[in-house]
Amino acid sequence: MEGYALITGATSGIGLELARNFCRDKIPVILAARSEERLQELKKHLEESYNAHVVTVAVDLAKEEGPEMLYQAVKDLPVVFLVNNAGIGTFGRLANTAMADEVQLVKLNILALLKLTKLFVPAMVEHRSGYILNVASMAAFMPGPVMANYYASKAYVLSLSEALHEELKSQGIRVTALCPGPVRTNFQERAGIQKKPSAQRFMLEAKAVADEGYAGLWKGKAVVIPGTFSKVMPALLGFLPRSLRRKAAWLSQKE
Repeated sequence: MEGYALITGATSGIGLELARNFCRDKIPVILAARSEERLQELKKHLEESYNAHVVTVAVDLAKEEGPEMLYQAVKDLPVVFLVNNAGIGTFGRLANTAMADEVQLVKLNILALLKLTKLFVPAMVEHRSGYILNVASMAAFMPGPVMANYYASKAYVLSLSEALHEELKSQGIRVTALCPGPVRTNFQERAGIQKKPSAQRFMLEAKAVADEGYAGLWKGKAVVIPGTFSKVMPALLGFLPRSLRRKAAWLSQKE
């Protein structure tokens, strides 16, 4: 398939592993992240490892103008795959966290994803071909005390993705939400999240998550939930009243 895969948050974790998958399959990639230095290091690695064609764009998608800047930088390239992976988390009671941190989370996790989708989908519709992979989370299926804003943002991503899956499939566009549980990346450290030892053993590896998401995207799945344990969680949660879901999420966290 001719066209590029645009991956946000591409320099680490799930984004990095997805970039490797596209390059392995000889699909040229556009990598977007804030750090020009890390982008160049990754570009060199992918070119040497996979003989890949790699374009990089250093951009802060949490800034209001960030998504438009990214679009303008690559609008002349045929973007067939859009991977909205960039995201951040916050940890702590909402009354105590910094206003600026929570607003930045909404701008990156929700607004940037929405804007990029709006900017790139019209061309996909015109050509009746395209793939969108939105990285949500198992957090999308429940409220999350002490990570309230993050959980809410991922619920938005999942809901939007499922709606677009139905809206766009008749126009040749596949939309998939990737919903992993906790993943062994630097996301936890950046968000200040402290996981109980009992919860750490259930953490997933970024490569395994990316591989399942990548395969699910090609298959046209609406929702991909990596990991055997995680797969049963949404079904189990469906049997619980929302009051118990809240309490379970609260007890699983440690401030």
